Amino acid sequence: LYAMLLQSANEAANALAEHCSGSIEEFAGLMNEKAAELNCTDSHFENPSGLNNPEHYTTASDFAIISRAALSNPTVFEIASSVAYHLPPYKAAPEGFDIYNHHGMIRRSNPNFYEYAVGGKTGYTMLAGNTLVTYAKKDQKELIVVILKSNGTHYEDTKALLDYGFSLDYESETKS
Repeated sequence: LYAMLLQSANEAANALAEHCSGSIEEFAGLMNEKAAELNCTDSHFENPSGLNNPEHYTTASDFAIISRAALSNPTVFEIASSVAYHLPPYKAAPEGFDIYNHHGMIRRSNPNFYEYAVGGKTGYTMLAGNTLVTYAKKDQKELIVVILKSNGTHYEDTKALLDYGFSLDYESETKS
């Protein structure tokens, strides 16, 4: 799970899918069932990694709903908000090795660091461009921002949306 969520290791996503369901196709079916349970109406999944497939698609809205559900799982939340993880030793790496979260907004050493960002997930393919899901919390406000098909402005766009969302006064808006 750490390799899949922190490093976008597609082989880990495939291995986990096969372990859980017996095949990538069966796991994609479970993904579609879960999306339907969450009332996601504009998504269809063909694989666990998000790699390009003409029948594999989602929207920012559905992605936010799915992310909220995933982050409500304590294990997923812990992993998605981790900056680094030490993989245990195995044959090719007898000492194990450290992996780091690709999400720049949660890494203090990254120029894209955002103090309220708690976790999320990055993605990239040539066809889809940059994808960035970010969960942030400030005071009692919790926000999820999803950026799809970015051409390198995903961190700037996420920061602008988070700043805007945190600046809103929801209480006075609901009273009027």
